[in-house]
This record gives sequence, structure tokens and C-alpha cells, in this order.
Amino acid sequence: MQDLTPKQIVAALDHYIIGQDKAKRAVAIALRNRWRRRQVPSDMRDEIMPNNIIMIGPTGVGKTEIARRLADLAHAPFLKVEASKFTEVGYVGRDVESMIRDLTDLAVSKVKEEKTLAVQADAIAMAEERLLDLLLTPLESDMEGQEDRWERTRAKLRGRLQKGELDDQMVELETSSEQTPMIEVISPMGLEDMGVNIQEMFGGLLPKRTKQRRVNVVEAQRILTQEEAQKLIDFDDVVAEAVQRVEISGIVFLDEIDKIAGGEHRTGNPDISREGVQRDLLPIVEGSNVMTKYGMVRTDHILFIAAGAFHVAKPSDLIPELQGRFPIRVELDPLTREDFTRILIEPQNALLKQYIELLKPEGVKISFTRGAIEEIAETATVVNEQAQNIGARRLHTIMTTLLEDLLFEVPDASISSKRITRAHVREKLQDIVSDEDLSRYIL
Repeated sequence: MQDLTPKQIVAALDHYIIGQDKAKRAVAIALRNRWRRRQVPSDMRDEIMPNNIIMIGPTGVGKTEIARRLADLAHAPFLKVEASKFTEVGYVGRDVESMIRDLTDLAVSKVKEEKTLAVQADAIAMAEERLLDLLLTPLESDMEGQEDRWERTRAKLRGRLQKGELDDQMVELETSSEQTPMIEVISPMGLEDMGVNIQEMFGGLLPKRTKQRRVNVVEAQRILTQEEAQKLIDFDDVVAEAVQRVEISGIVFLDEIDKIAGGEHRTGNPDISREGVQRDLLPIVEGSNVMTKYGMVRTDHILFIAAGAFHVAKPSDLIPELQGRFPIRVELDPLTREDFTRILIEPQNALLKQYIELLKPEGVKISFTRGAIEEIAETATVVNEQAQNIGARRLHTIMTTLLEDLLFEVPDASISSKRITRAHVREKLQDIVSDEDLSRYIL
């Protein structure tokens, strides 16, 4: 992170997200502040709290994408959750602490994957030795004087193995069975909400079951490499590093926060108390300890980015205490016709580039004229105005409708190239756009 200045963070986000400069600046500063905090003296470090952010804007304008790409840049544990999925403590459903447990699970999986990759070379070498033991009869005590011959045979077998000459040969492996007893526990709250994995608890008490498998050398090498990698990794170190990452650099994207906002216009719902969910969220965002199956996790320095359209409710409809924990508010701009044009062609993962790459394996070279791109953008703008405004997601539905015949025909039809022009776009979409009722369902 010390190599990424706020300007560089914004520049990196520009590769994937068009416009929304205010939101990019806000998240860039928040991310850089994390690195700055780690450089201050330890007595002051714990006093510096993250500036949580609320993004306000309609669907499909880039709120989720900004948060997701930010987490990728920081290599930070990232979780996207919907606030409307939570219920107040005492109701049937998920409580807000489950998001921290999920974030910790993700971090543990990521760290385990990284450490597995780090020991991969050693694991492959050890797996190779075990595989040679299976392929070659071990040196017996009554074979004195034949050690050199046995070693030469083993070296020759290793060479053939590394060249892939033995890939189809079958060997018998003894592997541990993954089956664990199915145990059902009826509880007012889910086991995952208690931070308890009942399968792991009983799995540790029962003896390991093994089974014999007959597989080819390639599959045996994969299985043995996985087993050796697990032996080389200290799971306690994995958990300690994962928890530290969550506490120092974790990011929670809390979507649809407007759905739990109150206000006079809201009608009561017997299944959920919106204000209750907000009050349950408050200690998590303020900073508290959450019990997970990996131990306690502090939430003091986790960055929370909330988002919502706020069509019906307003940010001020949130309880004052929760509002105070999201001091940074940024409003995202609705997408214009020019934005749609840029979204189609400029980002690294631009939609047109995706379809070009999708059709390459079929031997089809597809291209779009500037007029076709402008017409697609115009269609997206018109349909968003006529029906519900779903932002850039409208481009996906339009592109699917536009290329449906081509995607269905290849590879059966002998098509090697296809050039999409403005006329093609109009011919395919004009009737749908003109029929407002039909466009609501098709586009």
C-alpha cells in the first residue's frame, strides 16, 4: 500500500469504472489513511478510527464495483452483504455479527491459499517421492548390496515420471475419507451465528476414516501434493494472519442500507424491525469484539462502505448514532449517454471486449462500428428513461438481445466474422424500444 498514492488509486479505479470521481476520491483517501495510520506511533494508532463511507446513488452506477476493485487493490479481505437480509436479534434470520464471521472465513481461505502456493514446490517434490514409493517396491533388508542398482532404477523412474511417460499408469492410494456424521441441532439461532462448526467439533473426536482409491499417476500426484501442502502449513499461523488482516484491513460493503432506514413513510412490518437492525449494526461499526470459530475478532478498524439508492428513504432517516459512524457521504451521478458509450469500450473489462473474447474460441471475429456503439448507448438511455433506471446493467440486457441470434447460431453456422453496424442495432432493437410495454420485459 505504501506504493499507492490516492491519485494512483483513482487512476487504477479508472481502468474499470467510468466517471464517479467524487466517490473514487473518497475511497482512495480512506484506503491511503489505513497505511498512514500504521505509520503513526502505537499509542496514537488505536485512536485513529476509519472514516466509513455512505454512497448514495441509483442502481447500476458503480457503487459495488468501486468497493470491490478497492479491495482488490489493497489485497484486503472483502465482503459484500445486503443490509435487508439481516434481522433484529430475537427474530428468525441472520444477525449482523454473521458478516464478521463470513469476512473472517474468507480471509482464512485466502491466507490458506497463499500459503499453499508458497509451499507448492516443496509439496510437489515430497509428493513425487511418495509416488515413487508406490511405483517402485521399497528396498528390503535382505537386498544388501543392491542399493546402487535400486537407486539407479528409482532415478530412471523419476525421469520418466517427470517427462509424463507414466501419466496413464494406475496406482492405489490410501486417502482420508471426507465424510463426517450428519448431526442436526435445533436452536433458536443458526450454528453459523454461534460461531460454531458442529462438523469440525465431532470430526476431531472421531477417528479418521481412510479408503483405498485406484487412480492414474496424474490424479495421484494432485492428491498427494495437496496432502503434503497441508502438512507444511501451520493452520494456527494461517488463522492468526487472517484475523490480523480482517482487523487491520478488512472491508465490508453494506448494500441496500436505505432498506433498513425508518421514516414516517415506512409502514410497519411484523417480520423485521428496521431500527432494531440499525441498533444491532451500531456496535459492530463503532468497534466491538465478535466471537467467531477462530476466536475473537475486533471490528474497530474494519472499513464499512454503505450504499443505497435512497429513493424512498433519506440518509437522515437512519438513527443518528449510525449516521455519525458514516461521516463521509458521496453522491454518485446518474449515467449519461456519453457514459454508456465509454463503459462499452474503455474499461479493461468493457462489455464489447468481453463478447469479442467470448466468440474467439468459436472462430468468429466480431467488431462494432462507432455508430453501433453510439446506438447501443442511445438505446440504453431511452429504455432506462421509459422503464426503471437500472444504470449500466441495462447494457447487459441490450447486448444479449442484440447478439442472441449470433450466439445461438455459432458454431453450427459457418460464420468467420461479423461486423455490427448502427443499422443492425436499429433493426434488432427498434421494435422493442418503440413498444414500451414490451421493452419493460425484454430490455
